[in-house]
Amino acid sequence: MSTTTCQVVAFLLSILGLAGCIAATGMDMWSTQDLYDNPVTSVFQYEGLWRSCVRQSSGFTECRPYFTILGLPAMLQAVRALMIVGIVLGAIGLLVSIFALKCIRIGSMEDSAKANMTLTSGIMFIVSGLCAIAGVSVFANMLVTNFWMSTANMYTGMGGMVQTVQTRYTFGAALFVGWVAGGLTLIGGVMMCIACRGLAPEESNYKAVSYHASGHSVAYKPGGFKASTGFGSNTKNKKTYDGGAHTEDELQSYPSKHDYV
Repeated sequence: MSTTTCQVVAFLLSILGLAGCIAATGMDMWSTQDLYDNPVTSVFQYEGLWRSCVRQSSGFTECRPYFTILGLPAMLQAVRALMIVGIVLGAIGLLVSIFALKCIRIGSMEDSAKANMTLTSGIMFIVSGLCAIAGVSVFANMLVTNFWMSTANMYTGMGGMVQTVQTRYTFGAALFVGWVAGGLTLIGGVMMCIACRGLAPEESNYKAVSYHASGHSVAYKPGGFKASTGFGSNTKNKKTYDGGAHTEDELQSYPSKHDYV
């Protein structure tokens, strides 16, 4: 899969996941009344993160928002916070990913800058998806605990012979929407991080190659030089002195004063 295709698919998955998170947060059916023991009822109750609703058999629905914040259970407030943080991070990551798309050119932006933006948006999508999944899972765990506690309390009178009427709640449609949306956002973030590798500039490695002269080799010194050739052994050897360069024949052609003694 090419880098552009991976980016576009991740972008679309992240958009769907973010839209699902927003829809799940605003839905009222996070918990619905369990109708297992009482399938025929004139009143159907369901609750969300922001309000509780009652639907009558006539079709009339009445919803009442939660007017208090401090009076709500701590787990419900934690779920609210997780969903809001997930939506905010997903929205920021969506804006960053728009400018990071390879198919969109903005001025003279280099690929390295797009790679960094793609990685940043991918991390934000991953955290957003994890927040959504965690929030929905915490609410589901709270429902399961309350469900079994309510079931145990229904058969407490007269050794379990008398069943008390108590409303039990089960999973609502918003939980499944939140799980799917969080998974899509998480997958989109992982694909964004994978696409980052295709945008990163590749480092060029240059191997050093040494070249040697095949004919002559000359070594330079401050006082003179020494030149030698490799074309045979008949070439006269040359010595380097501090005052200049002289051959052995030139040194022997001039007699010294000690020769006349």
